This record gives sequence, C-alpha cells and structure tokens, in this order.
Amino acid sequence: MNDLMGQSVPVMSRTSDRPGAARRGSVAGRLLLAAVIILTTVLSVGGSFSQPRQAAAQDENATFPGFSSTWSPPSTVYIPETGHSIDGWFLDMWRENGSASVFGNPITAEITRDDGSIVQYYEYARFEYWPNGDAEGNLITLGRIGEDLRPVVVPRISIGGSAGKAAQLTRAAMAWEPLTESQIRPDSDSYLYVPETGHSIYDGFLAFWQNTDLQWFLGNPVSEEYVVDDVHYQVFERGQLRWEPGSDITMEPIGELLAKQQRLSFDPTGQGDLPAYDEALFIQPAPPTMAEIVEMAGADPDAERWIDINLDTQYLIAYQGDVPVMETYISSGRPEFATPTGTFYINTKLPVQDMAGVIGGESYDVPNVPDVMYFTDVGHAIHGAYWHNNFGTEMSHGCINVPIELSEFLWQWSPLNTRVEIHD
Repeated sequence: MNDLMGQSVPVMSRTSDRPGAARRGSVAGRLLLAAVIILTTVLSVGGSFSQPRQAAAQDENATFPGFSSTWSPPSTVYIPETGHSIDGWFLDMWRENGSASVFGNPITAEITRDDGSIVQYYEYARFEYWPNGDAEGNLITLGRIGEDLRPVVVPRISIGGSAGKAAQLTRAAMAWEPLTESQIRPDSDSYLYVPETGHSIYDGFLAFWQNTDLQWFLGNPVSEEYVVDDVHYQVFERGQLRWEPGSDITMEPIGELLAKQQRLSFDPTGQGDLPAYDEALFIQPAPPTMAEIVEMAGADPDAERWIDINLDTQYLIAYQGDVPVMETYISSGRPEFATPTGTFYINTKLPVQDMAGVIGGESYDVPNVPDVMYFTDVGHAIHGAYWHNNFGTEMSHGCINVPIELSEFLWQWSPLNTRVEIHD
C-alpha cells in the first residue's frame, strides 16, 4: 500500500478480490434465492403433479423479473454529465472513495499507454490500471498527477525582477525546490514540514489538509505555497489547492487541466445499453414476501397447502391448492434407511436442531440442522441440508434433505398439520 503520514491510499493489490462480491449465508440472501427459484419454477410448471422438471436450484440461468438469483451490481455505468463510462475496478474505486464529490466525473475514455498500463482521466484525478502490478504490486491506483505539473526547469534565482507576471511565474516554478535546512521552521499548529517530500504546509492549506477527508487523496506537498495574480496555490502528489482572498479553499481540476495539455479527446463515447449511474443500481433487491410469492404463482391464498414427494424421481413440489409454489430435487433415505411412503402430516416444527444418534449401526452427529419439520413420530423429518449438494440422490437416514436455499421458505410456508404425500 502507498502510505501517507499513516494514511492509506485506496489501491487494489494483485491478490485483492473485487469489492462487492456476494456473500452467502444471510437469512435475507437465502430467502431471495429461494424466491427466485420458487417463482421461476412456478412459471415453467406443466404436466402431471408427479412429473419432475429440472429444478431451478440446479439452473444457474434461472431468473424472474425483479428477483434474480444471479443478481449483481453493474460492472460498467454511464455518466451522462460527461458522456463517458466507468468500468470494473475503476468503478469500484470511484464509488467507494467519494465518487464525483472527490474525483469528479470521467472526462476521457480509458487510454492504453505505451507501457501497457491503462488510465482514465477524471476532473480531479487520473485512475491507473497496471496489468502486472506497479512498483509496489498494486493493480489499481491513483496517478500522481500533481507531479505532472512540475516545471521542466526549476530556476534557482528569480528572473525578471520582483514584480510582474514573469516574476510571479518564476517564483511559482521556484516553489518546487525542496526547502533547505535553513528554511525549515519548527512544526507548530500552523506549520508542518513534511520530510518525505522536503516541503512545508502552513496556515489555511495546512488546516484544509489536516481537517478534511481528502488528505489521503491529495498526498504530501510537492511544492511550497505560491501566488499568481493574487491567487494562492500549492501542489500535492495527487492534487492542487487554490485559495483566493475572500473565498474558501478549493481543489483545482488538474485532471482536466492535464488532459487538455495532452490534447486528449473529451468526445463522449455514447451510452449504448449501459445504465446511467445511480447508486440505487448497487442495492440488492429485497426478497418478496410470502404473500407476494403466492400471488405471483396465481394460487388461492386460502387453498390447502400440501407437499408432494416422489421418491423415484427424488423430487418435491409444494402446492397451494393445485398450483405449485415451490419445487426442488431432494435427497431421501438410502435403501437401507428407506423413507416411508403414505400420507403424513407435519406434527412438529423446529427452526434449528442438533441431530445425533445411531441407526442401523451407523452413528451420526450433525449440529444446527435448519428448518426441521417432523412428519412421523419415529424421527422422519423434512429439513435443510448444508453438508452436501447431491440433491436428486438418496443420501439420508430416512429424512427428506432439502437445499438450504429453499428449506427456509418451505418451513415458513408450511403450517402444522400440513399434508405430506410420499410415494414411489
């Protein structure tokens, strides 16, 4: 990482994962995925009740308008204000560190340089991508565009007298010279010497640098404060501050300045089918309620809720009346622990249970089994199974294993005394 007086500059290391990756295991996440699978299978239903269809849980392409199990935020967005897009890791860094309020909006397309790096200019910054990592191993970082303002020649003495524009520009160029030992003052509340770059910050610029959230962005000073046409300036590694008497301190848009100096194209790239940037695009849709799922399935909300389990096909369908509201492959008992057939009723419901015992000479000890619904008095239950993903195959000691992405919905949807029909 690039360190600035103890502050970390946002960069992405060679081994970093893309921010924003989906996390698994939350209740909301499970319900959302369940809703997608349920709603998808409802729309595709057809044929007899016992005829299995490919479960949506096993279909990575299963979708339903507004509720997608493969939901992810956009990787590229369009910025209408400047007519350019932001993509991938550049988008991540832009959003997660202040977006337009810090960096401004993009003003160029991505540009591939001779060294293989890719850059994009923003009003106040330059984002850089180094395919093989920069000198510190970072893939994505902020360009030190303040350094790009450094004069080609820094005079050591004032040229053109003490007044006039030429003299001002000379002193501005001389401000890039590091301080000599005799010029360094003791640090105080209004003065700070930064040995990393050999420059000082004082008074209003120091207060701005220390008391705003932009210190990490600006970096250390690379010039002294100087004055041109009664306007005070100071250049930092990644930015420039400006102060005019009677006004607040502001940042200069040096990303735009440098892009103009290099005669880069500002021409809009066109939106195409890219979404216009809106932070709402990055908020995962809320899962639908139970009532919404039933309504979308077209089921009578007052109809009987019952469960059909086909042991031959290892398939479960949950019905409300004659309308399927959920279906999935399951794992029933292995031949030596066959799941009983017949008509049963759910008699006990537990949100979670530790299961341990010995059956047929085999011991088992499984903690935190979720969404347990007993339908016999001798230990047979429908429950979630987190310890395997081999649904569609007999796996259990007699229980009905359901994917955990669906077991919570089934548990909430099924009241006590729900009828369970189990057959070959």
